[in-house]
Amino acid sequence: MAAISLGPSPARRDALARRIRLLVAATITYNAIEAAVALTAGSLASSTALIGFGLDSVIEVSSAAAVAWQFSAREHAVREARERTTLRIIAASFFALAAYVTVDAVRALTGTGEAERSVLGIVIAALSLAVMPFLSAAQRRTGRELGSASAVADSKQTLLCTYLSAVLLAGLVLNATLGWSWADPIAALAIAAIALKEGRDAWQGKGCCAPPPATTAPATGTTSAAEAHSCDCCA
Repeated sequence: MAAISLGPSPARRDALARRIRLLVAATITYNAIEAAVALTAGSLASSTALIGFGLDSVIEVSSAAAVAWQFSAREHAVREARERTTLRIIAASFFALAAYVTVDAVRALTGTGEAERSVLGIVIAALSLAVMPFLSAAQRRTGRELGSASAVADSKQTLLCTYLSAVLLAGLVLNATLGWSWADPIAALAIAAIALKEGRDAWQGKGCCAPPPATTAPATGTTSAAEAHSCDCCA
């Protein structure tokens, strides 16, 4: 009988937790700047899409701050105890984002206001489209290895911000060049549906499972049942 450890070692867990703290700090810093720029540009251009994007950045900051709070604890047991509360905060952020985007999209489709051309908005949307996928992928990989559902859920929110950046950029460019004001709200409704699904998954704790404890299996080279059940976070 040989012991098989399926989860990362304590030293590896500490290293992964430090990496998550750094990624979360980078996410908070970038999104705070993004929110300020988008809200300012949206107000100047009377763009509900830009204002919505800025509010999404505020929600992203709250989600990342929740993960930062969880991983501020040095002890692994304390971080695990905070996991459920963190997931609920992230889920609530998804629901709030979906509600706002839906209302904003319906208002845009019914012809409430016309946004002006915004070069600053196009720049911040393009920059976010370039930056966010890397932050999301790095946090997702780290969260999966650590077995942290909250870190994976927060990476999904960052990825959702990437989708919103693409939608916003397309909407701003089409509005500026062709006057197609309907393109952005239609795509935004699809994003709202994705946000609802991710919020539900986060609330239920789906998307990642904590690595199971060490088990024993015969030294036959075959995979044990527990090993087969190891974390498949968002595969």
